[in-house]
Amino acid sequence: MTKWLDVKNVKGGYGSVKIIHGIDIYVNEGEFVTIIGPNGCGKSTLIKIIFGIATHYSGTIKHKGIEVSGWRTDQLAQRGIAYVPQVDNVFPSLSVEENLQMGGNSLSSSVLNERIGHALDMFPDLRHRTHDLAASLSGGERQMLAIGRALINKPDFLLLDEPTAALSPLYQQQIIERIDALREVGITVLIVEQNARLSLARSDRGYIISNGEVVHTGDASDILNDPDINEYFLGTKED
Repeated sequence: MTKWLDVKNVKGGYGSVKIIHGIDIYVNEGEFVTIIGPNGCGKSTLIKIIFGIATHYSGTIKHKGIEVSGWRTDQLAQRGIAYVPQVDNVFPSLSVEENLQMGGNSLSSSVLNERIGHALDMFPDLRHRTHDLAASLSGGERQMLAIGRALINKPDFLLLDEPTAALSPLYQQQIIERIDALREVGITVLIVEQNARLSLARSDRGYIISNGEVVHTGDASDILNDPDINEYFLGTKED
């Protein structure tokens, strides 16, 4: 099975501030893998290191067997990797349609329009909002727009940073369902999530990070049924 991502002993952070202290993770082709952990544990920093936003100190990051450690974000995007940040992930002063166009400004008009159509098929809630400003969208609709824009360049590997944060339970469920459905069109998914149970219920495997290190990994179903899972999040076990 091809490893879409293979991270070994990666260390990094922001400038000279070390956050990640030697992490190993991998994602196989076609998988949905979730990274969970308490606030401030480094899970978002890890995904930013992978996508070239945070500082990579050492260790290897491979995408489909090619080392991409320290590559620029545009180089990673050209390899078919897309990243959706948790916040500031849309252009609020642009319309929904203009936001989607920004995702493929190097494409021909015909190809771009076709891919915008596919993105709207994936997120039909946006279809009647194409001429509305992104600023007018709800939090859930903004996340749909951010993911839809990331799909315009037809990535085969999608990195998502807490896509359900601060959303209503209904939108949380819808977003995770749509992300899971991306696998049907050949997209491998690595997601950082606070809503552990919601995301793990759709995942193949999971990683739990604490203090910049992986403290547990395994099949998603095993993690969901782990009686000690509360210890990883709250520092105490459930009775």
